[in-house]
Amino acid sequence: MQARLTALILFPLLAATAQAQSAPADELKAMLAEVSPARIESRIRRLVAFGTRHTLSDIASDTRGIGAARRWITAELSNCSRLAGGRLQVEEQSFIEPAGNRVPQATELVNVVATLPGRGASKSRVLVVSGHYDSRNSDVMDSLGEAPGANDDASGTAAVMELACVMAGRQFDATLVFMAVPGEEQGLLGAAQWAREARAAGTNVEAMITNDIVGSSRGDAGQADPKRLRLFADGLDPLVRLLTAANANRPASDADVRSVAAMQAELLPLLQAGGNEDLPTHQLGRHLKAAAEAAMPGFTVQLIQRRDRYLRGGDHIPFLERGYAAVRFSEPFENFAHQHQNPRTENGVVFGDLPEFVDFAYVADVARANLAGLATLAWAPAPPKGVKLDARELTNDSTLEWQASDDPEVAGYRVVWRDTDSAAWQQFKDVGRATRSTLPVSKDNVVFGVQSVSKKGYASLASYPLPRR
Repeated sequence: MQARLTALILFPLLAATAQAQSAPADELKAMLAEVSPARIESRIRRLVAFGTRHTLSDIASDTRGIGAARRWITAELSNCSRLAGGRLQVEEQSFIEPAGNRVPQATELVNVVATLPGRGASKSRVLVVSGHYDSRNSDVMDSLGEAPGANDDASGTAAVMELACVMAGRQFDATLVFMAVPGEEQGLLGAAQWAREARAAGTNVEAMITNDIVGSSRGDAGQADPKRLRLFADGLDPLVRLLTAANANRPASDADVRSVAAMQAELLPLLQAGGNEDLPTHQLGRHLKAAAEAAMPGFTVQLIQRRDRYLRGGDHIPFLERGYAAVRFSEPFENFAHQHQNPRTENGVVFGDLPEFVDFAYVADVARANLAGLATLAWAPAPPKGVKLDARELTNDSTLEWQASDDPEVAGYRVVWRDTDSAAWQQFKDVGRATRSTLPVSKDNVVFGVQSVSKKGYASLASYPLPRR
């Protein structure tokens, strides 16, 4: 009997199976098919046509500068909302950014935010996806010169706009927030403002994705891989940096103090229990990789356990620094002749972030990868709470327990596990509505997680078990 049970639950399976259905639901298939490279191309070219979208550029002109770009984005999203029945709530959220390192004087900045409300017990769960609509050239303070920003980051902005417009007519359990934010090149300003306000309001941001430089699958040496997308997912480094700063008597705002306290309460127990590779950001990365690869056969999401590339940063970082699960999608290679450059030609080499260096079909696939992860997570329940691993006595079995959910959409629970040197879940066992399960698997050799599973078959992010001693 023991051998038969072991064979039953230890069968090999693809990592995607533990996180997403083996084939997308009909509605997901339909949304994936609706993603339009032509619409994405049109929006990227329109954003480039504003000449510059520098954060400090003209806000009054109707044809040039960040103000004109922002009003156009708002109008586009509002039109998508109207066509989908009006459930997508589009608003401009303005704030005053005080003078600082890359902002010479107090400046009004505006986040464009489109919210698709959820329903039922999951409507308080918030999933955020963003791109930044500002641009720059070689001089980060040049607010007048040409800064087309086709890849960085009209590509990400156009992908998020496409997601909002395709998903606007559908119903999801979790609340979806689609954002186009300014000030990324000046210091992640728009994203930081939204994350700061969300933490202060106690908003339950379960996941945040930023799409930044997602426009090309070709690198500066001519290498190309149109079926690969990088996903940077590591929640540990920003946490350690912020906690270290807080413990070094560095002046901090009340909001920063509250953020640190919240992170200490939420995340430090995981670190103390050995979950440094199982923070919520890591679980989000696993979900996004599995969901995209299940929905898009032949497409690979390269999961990289770093917060970002060296010397670089994106709009997910302010969310990480406030304890939220947040990740960054970026293209597989980068060509630095087409990033942060004044448009010009030197010795036959064209410099500048121009539309001719963007692969619009690739951006559409990036949007589909986002869509698969967001939709399956938005249709899933919240992760289980109170997950514990019984460590009170020596045994080669492993017993896990957790709290029962009061969400009527939860059909049952799934225990997942992987080898300690694997980045993705490798095996699982569905246990029905039980809140305790014993497996003939040594807790000393693997890493466990527990997921809630909806009536539709969608699994939540995994909860890491704290030891019960």
